[in-house]
Amino acid sequence: MKFSAALFASIVLGSGAADAFTAGVRRTAKVSPVSLKETISEELGTPCEDECAMDSFPNMPASVHPGVVTGQAMLDLLDHAKENGYAIPAVNCVSSSGINACLEAARKNDAPIIIQFSSGGSQFYGGKGLSNKNYAAAIAGAISGAFHVRTMAEQYGVPVILHTDHCAKKLLPWVDGLLAASERYHAKHGEPLFSSHMIDLSEEPIEENIDICKDYLTRFAKIGMLLEMELGITGGEEDGVNNEDVAIEDLYSKPEEIFQVYDALTPISNMFTVAAAFGNVHGVYSPGNVRLEPKILTRAQAYISEKLGDKAPADKKPVSFVFHGGSGSDVSDIQEAIGYGVIKMNIDTDTQWSYWEGIKNFEKKWHDYLQGQIGNPEGADKPNKKYYDPREALRAAETNTVNRLDQCFADLKCTNILGLGAAEEADNVLGPRRGGLPV
Repeated sequence: MKFSAALFASIVLGSGAADAFTAGVRRTAKVSPVSLKETISEELGTPCEDECAMDSFPNMPASVHPGVVTGQAMLDLLDHAKENGYAIPAVNCVSSSGINACLEAARKNDAPIIIQFSSGGSQFYGGKGLSNKNYAAAIAGAISGAFHVRTMAEQYGVPVILHTDHCAKKLLPWVDGLLAASERYHAKHGEPLFSSHMIDLSEEPIEENIDICKDYLTRFAKIGMLLEMELGITGGEEDGVNNEDVAIEDLYSKPEEIFQVYDALTPISNMFTVAAAFGNVHGVYSPGNVRLEPKILTRAQAYISEKLGDKAPADKKPVSFVFHGGSGSDVSDIQEAIGYGVIKMNIDTDTQWSYWEGIKNFEKKWHDYLQGQIGNPEGADKPNKKYYDPREALRAAETNTVNRLDQCFADLKCTNILGLGAAEEADNVLGPRRGGLPV
């Protein structure tokens, strides 16, 4: 994969919010061929040993490899999830520290992971000191995060789907900029920069939702990129989008609507997933306040299979579903939904808390050492640098997040998937002069 500072600059500074999307010829469900020239590690000359150097995994389809997967490799990974009854955790990230925690957790659980950026998270990744006029900061931030994921995913030796989260109609220029970057990246490397994007037009009329998604999927299909679309509304509040007062009936998708989407998108490409609503709510709420109805998904699968007749897949699960608003959900509901064709579950609220909780607990443990640069219970002249070193609190946040993600992987039945076995403990404990953490 040809990767250079010049390429990065051309992608970030190229066409800004990008060209308007164009219509194309409808095509059958094919994925554009991918012929990678080099891995990121080969291009940059970074060390690549053990899992990083593997071409594939013992328990996975041969196309699935360490690093970011796109095109057919991504489809093979998602199909493997559906066939083997697990879903892949999709974690929203706003920093390189959060990304590294996700990669560490994936390797610890011997599993794939989806790393995704929201528009607000992308802007934060780029820096709040940058202007976001015409979504410039959000575009540059997401691209910067994408290159971090691409560089480090190989190092951790796990397959990663690189995704962007909710994109409402007003945010389409943001995705346009990222799509243009992926088209330029594809021209040089044979694959898109991102694996997939979500277009969330659930608040628009269904006909408009489908028409716009068709236009985007036509463009996505040319470079082997997957579209995630939302049907019905996920309640609650996330990243500045507030659906706490939405009508109850809008929280539940109808089988006929899901078939309408399937029927419209399938002739263009099979590279799409559906975030159907079955009572999902963003955020965490007290037990009993969220009423999930996973059986909506199996009723939709049965309805569409009946419509397809002999063309229905053998498992009678023609649609790959995405579970939004899963934080705080009952594990039995989550696993029931997986049985009905859910292959991805979004995680944000729980990992936001785990990251903060790690910092909070670190401050509580070392409180008396964090009140000044000098002076602690060991003496008035004792220095505190090794305690307020930012790496300490951030590492505490990462460790706590890895532990929380362990539960997510287990809930989604996404453990011991790759066949790598237990990860070796990292050799980074030799002290601050040799790169380890002081405390």
